Amino acid sequence: MPTPVPAQRGGSPAPPRRRSGWVDRCAHVARSRPFEIAIVVVILANGIVLGLETYDDLNAAGAALHWLEMLFRAVFVVEIGIRLAAYGRRPQDFFRQGWNVFDFVVIAAIFVPGLHGDSALLRVLRVARMVRLVRFSPGLRTIVSALWRSLPGVTGFLALAVVTLYVYGMAGWLIFGGRYPEEYGDIGRSLLTLFVLLSLETLPDLIEQGMEISPWTLLYYVSYVVITVNLLLNILIAVIVNSMEEARRLEMTERLAPGYDEDGDGVPDEVDRIALTQRLDDLRAVIAELERELRIDRDDGHGRPHRDGSRSGR
Repeated sequence: MPTPVPAQRGGSPAPPRRRSGWVDRCAHVARSRPFEIAIVVVILANGIVLGLETYDDLNAAGAALHWLEMLFRAVFVVEIGIRLAAYGRRPQDFFRQGWNVFDFVVIAAIFVPGLHGDSALLRVLRVARMVRLVRFSPGLRTIVSALWRSLPGVTGFLALAVVTLYVYGMAGWLIFGGRYPEEYGDIGRSLLTLFVLLSLETLPDLIEQGMEISPWTLLYYVSYVVITVNLLLNILIAVIVNSMEEARRLEMTERLAPGYDEDGDGVPDEVDRIALTQRLDDLRAVIAELERELRIDRDDGHGRPHRDGSRSGR
């Protein structure tokens, strides 16, 4: 909890205290669950309005949809303002997180002079607002973070895949180019045919065409399917899964960091854990005191209380 600023002499509070209170209120609102739910609802409503604008039959409601768009813009601007004000005198800390930078760019783009009216770029930016839903979902954030972390491995995979496709494309042009020019007439058509073959939908037709030339062409297609569809795609899946595990471990590490507040109650989770431990200790002390009052013998296997009156009567 923030340390209260002492009041000045004469009873008037110090100006930093008023500002700190305003910052604390903005931080509390920005971390609150109702605030996040409200923004998610507005983002979903914005997406629905974008979808309705694609129907020509709703041209009569164009004015209403336009005012709804203005309302959405105002809500998003207020949201960014509250989240920026939550950082107080250090608003630059807001831009240390990638999702905050994305939110700010998407919202601030509406003030660019050349992005008014019904331009295609403005529509792209409006659609990009839907991507902001990822920030409010921990599961989606983990997936996006995993995909981002897998880019180095995916780059190596793509290089290997391009080399493999090029080798098989040249081999296909040499083997089938003269007989089937529509599929293997040049390197471009050959690569396109092999790329479509990754779905395995055209494999029976291509094998049938190859068998008309020679039975040995079966070796070409079988080796291609084994290397590309099975081996390379499994490597890609392994890279993504490994990045997913790294993203999850990183998220768990961040949750254990000091100052992390997952529930958004304004109290770090570390303080919550300490308070919970203290409550458990207090509960154990109360139970121990209750046991002493009831004179429960822990050595008794049945745990039955022994009354003094029953003992004296015997």
